[in-house]
Amino acid sequence: MTKDVVKNIVLEIIAVVAPDEDLSDLRGDVRLRDQLDMDSMDFLDIVMELRKRYKVEVPKEDYPRLATLDGCVEYLQPRLAAVNVPV
Repeated sequence: MTKDVVKNIVLEIIAVVAPDEDLSDLRGDVRLRDQLDMDSMDFLDIVMELRKRYKVEVPKEDYPRLATLDGCVEYLQPRLAAVNVPV
């Protein structure tokens, strides 16, 4: 599974959680909460969508690793590959 595929999965979930946000200029190295109008509940919704759609569990202690888009991709790439997400 490529990083681009994982990035698109993350962006798709963010678009569901925050449908009014413009994701076209999202920077990978800047915290998502600094770029988007998201609060902690929105972040938890992202984590819940990952679990619901892809059966990926993210323990609370790993939440900081999902702070940026690049961090999400790095963290989720091996986990999504392990659950055989179709590309």
